[in-house]
Amino acid sequence: MKTKSVKQEILLVTGTSFAAKEWCLKDEDGNNHYFPQEQQLEIACWNGVIKEMLPELFERIPASTNLYMWQIQLCSSFLEMEMGENQERVEKNESINPYNFLQVQCLN
Repeated sequence: MKTKSVKQEILLVTGTSFAAKEWCLKDEDGNNHYFPQEQQLEIACWNGVIKEMLPELFERIPASTNLYMWQIQLCSSFLEMEMGENQERVEKNESINPYNFLQVQCLN
């Protein structure tokens, strides 16, 4: 019997007010001088803040399941994250990344 492992693919749109919330680094004046907003969001996600940002994405996943961040890719207008119990790539035809699934759709 083949067991299924949990995989999670998340896209965060950059350039929005959500992406500039309190998890981005700011100096004493409240200004953002450290890194570009997209890079700060990427750093926050690598540091595990994604579960605090979007807790509803993890409600259906059993507490005993350990999800690991395997890849974060910065695209032109979004940040793509791949999480899972094991390091498995998301198949292009199952992906929510428009660069992946549009390539497959054109082949149909």
